[in-house]
Amino acid sequence: QVQFVESGGGLVQAGGSLRLSCAASGIIFSPNAMGWFRQAPGKQRELVASIRGGGSTNYADSVKGRFTISRDSAMNTVYLQMNSLEPEDTAVYYCNTPWRTYPWGQGTQVSVSS
Repeated sequence: QVQFVESGGGLVQAGGSLRLSCAASGIIFSPNAMGWFRQAPGKQRELVASIRGGGSTNYADSVKGRFTISRDSAMNTVYLQMNSLEPEDTAVYYCNTPWRTYPWGQGTQVSVSS
């Protein structure tokens, strides 16, 4: 059974940084594309960053240049480095494949104050 555990969220001021981690069991990250999603109150869950098995990355326009997705295959962990955070980044962040293949984890709350 595939399980994701997201961590690293918190409360930061605008302009600050956070690094999120997603640890997985039951799936090997390295050959699979993985993504980070977020869901703000009253909004749909959206894909903000993805990394393919070969290491290429894609980002939503709203986070391009500020967020960086990376992967540690040995640790079976995916990271999201978030810099220059804005209040609009406030959301619960989740990881999954870009196609939302597996059950969602509990997510990690990111709150950015202005």
